[in-house]
Amino acid sequence: TGAIGLYNVGLNCCLNSLLQVFLMNIHFTRILRRITVPLCAEQKRRNVPYQMLLLLEEMQRGKQKAVSPIDLARCLSAYRVKLFVQHDAAQLFLTLWNLIKRQMNKPELVEELNDLYTICVQEHLACQKCSFETKRNSSMLTLPLPVLDSNSHMLKTLEDCLQCFFHPEELTDHNMCFCEQCGRKTPFLQSMKLVHLPQTLTIHLKRFCFEKSAYIRKLSHYLPFPRGLDFNAILTENQCQADGDEKAAWQYELFAVVAHSGSNSCGHYCAYIRSLTECKWYCFNDSEVCQVSWDDVKCTYGHFNLHW
Repeated sequence: TGAIGLYNVGLNCCLNSLLQVFLMNIHFTRILRRITVPLCAEQKRRNVPYQMLLLLEEMQRGKQKAVSPIDLARCLSAYRVKLFVQHDAAQLFLTLWNLIKRQMNKPELVEELNDLYTICVQEHLACQKCSFETKRNSSMLTLPLPVLDSNSHMLKTLEDCLQCFFHPEELTDHNMCFCEQCGRKTPFLQSMKLVHLPQTLTIHLKRFCFEKSAYIRKLSHYLPFPRGLDFNAILTENQCQADGDEKAAWQYELFAVVAHSGSNSCGHYCAYIRSLTECKWYCFNDSEVCQVSWDDVKCTYGHFNLHW
């Protein structure tokens, strides 16, 4: 079936889940297969894209239910990605992405990788006392969506989270900014406009909050997400900075969900991924892989414990 598990070699369920999402994305593997193979053995051991390619080939060649990612894990340890450590999926995804991008020697592959994953937004800051306004374009690897609104109320759907992320925010009191035109700190209106979305869009739900005692609490409330997402139906004209051709491509079909069960300090990751060749959903739970239904995927909508 092409759905092969990865053995857990040291509390690396988070790494395994992310690797499965990368390697089940045929658009990513088409890029990976065209990398330049390092010349010497030491360079091969320390090259993340090459080690990912070896792992992919072992998974596709092997007939066993799972393979070991130990060589890739050793390679990553040289870049401070440790085993026997609880990782955060969004942070580890960013780390892996940066290593892959930095170690791809062909500029055309780096450009394709950017087109595949990079989001572009335009940040606006407008002084509320005068007409002074600044604009800045920036790139993001994920859309980090809040699951609570500005009044700490739970948001009920993924669409609500997107609306909250792009909703303008007033910067007042101790959050005021210095206005060059006014010559002093003034209230500002901060907003974000969407400029470009990639072929594979990654959304990160910020399921944590900081208590007054500096304790971090995981937010496990129920939050459904759809199989398909059309940004043109969610965002207003004022929240977009793109032409019609660009916005016509802002329609997505769900490909994968990286799910976490447990608390913020301990727990377990698994990945639900839809095969782009078979159009079937699989649950990748380290070395165990099984076909699942959409109802099974919906168990990742929330709650403290997940069952798979």
